[in-house]
Amino acid sequence: MKIKYLFLFVCLFSIFAGNAARADVLELGFLSSQNIAKLSQPINFELADSSYKATTTDIEKWLKQTDSLSYDPEYSSEIENTRFCAYRKSILCDLSFDTKRESHIRKKTLVELDSEAVSDFVSNLAFKTDKEAENAKFKLEGGKASAFSMGEEGIRIKQDEVAKTIAEYVKNRTNDLDGTQDPIELAYEKIKPEVPIQSIDSMGIDTLLGEGRSNFRGSPRNRIANIKVATARFDGVMIKPGEEFSFVSVLGPVDEEHGYYPELVIKKDKTEPEFGGGVCQVSTTVFRAAIYSGLEITARRNHAYPVSYYNPQGMDSTIYIPKPDLRFKNNTPGYILVQAKFEGTELVFDFYGTSDGRQTNVIGPKVLEKNPDGSMKTTFTQEITDKDGSVIRKDVFNSSYESPSKFPHPAPDGVLTEKPKGWSDREWKKYKAEHNLP
Repeated sequence: MKIKYLFLFVCLFSIFAGNAARADVLELGFLSSQNIAKLSQPINFELADSSYKATTTDIEKWLKQTDSLSYDPEYSSEIENTRFCAYRKSILCDLSFDTKRESHIRKKTLVELDSEAVSDFVSNLAFKTDKEAENAKFKLEGGKASAFSMGEEGIRIKQDEVAKTIAEYVKNRTNDLDGTQDPIELAYEKIKPEVPIQSIDSMGIDTLLGEGRSNFRGSPRNRIANIKVATARFDGVMIKPGEEFSFVSVLGPVDEEHGYYPELVIKKDKTEPEFGGGVCQVSTTVFRAAIYSGLEITARRNHAYPVSYYNPQGMDSTIYIPKPDLRFKNNTPGYILVQAKFEGTELVFDFYGTSDGRQTNVIGPKVLEKNPDGSMKTTFTQEITDKDGSVIRKDVFNSSYESPSKFPHPAPDGVLTEKPKGWSDREWKKYKAEHNLP
């Protein structure tokens, strides 16, 4: 008899062996399917004046369910196959359970909360809730900088604290599945702007450090609109001393929601319409202003092929979110104020700041090689001298452009008219057949 009950203990122990406590789960207990459905009802969140929600689908991803069978003498089994040991597939179980006991086998569902899944949800929620602080923006009038945008504090939810709050909320929910719970108030912190409006009087911005220009003559309407939307993101921006400026970071999202239109962009092996086409007119002009201001360029890439909007060739800078990016370092002694304006079809960026006596000499750009297919190679040099005339930095910028024919433009309806580079004749033939091309 003792051996029989020992076998019974071993068999039952095996049922729960896989349910040992783990650091990444919170045990919520054994729940019926009906209560699991109640537990999975949406959860509302509030942050300031905004509301967010965890849907049933979201919550189901947090819940880990483990089915098991147990012996309950007070329970009459409703399981079609009451042979408990058939589930266990164990000789020991067969020896320890008789037919009478098998009619009292109960199915249970252990529900656990997966902490990692909750953390992933909170991380994704942060993309919707978090807002970067906006620095005050300034303009130069009568030789003095004044604010035209006051700036705004940012918001960042405390992800670890929010994840713990959600876990506690769900745990409490299991104790009151028929009741209602108030929305979760998201814990957050305020982020102060790095350039507050009060700091303008101490910045010493009184000198034009450098100017960048480019001409977008001949641009279609959508391209011009995109240039203006992007330019507004940079006009009045302040760059701190020692800060590495990132064009992509300041630019922010480029989509329909933020006012951009579809226009041609160079992408992989073709030129095709995409929201924001023309933004590189802005990055190119900012790059030139940084060059002529004597700033240190830390990241820059030329376009895949020569683009007429960026003449003279060799002084362009392509960007695409998240990369390539245009980056440069403010290695001057003070803040730099970025100012933008339009003069006809010319885009102009002026960088104002505090002079340390440096002089910038730009040699070039020079065309080193130009081929019949439009491909070319160029170079220019940025030479910086200090107030005594000694050279303190000399950077060379080489650019290599491929033939425009390798990046076919679409027809007005968006269909390619030339076989892209790398396509086989078979692929091109299939594409033409699908688009009724001759």
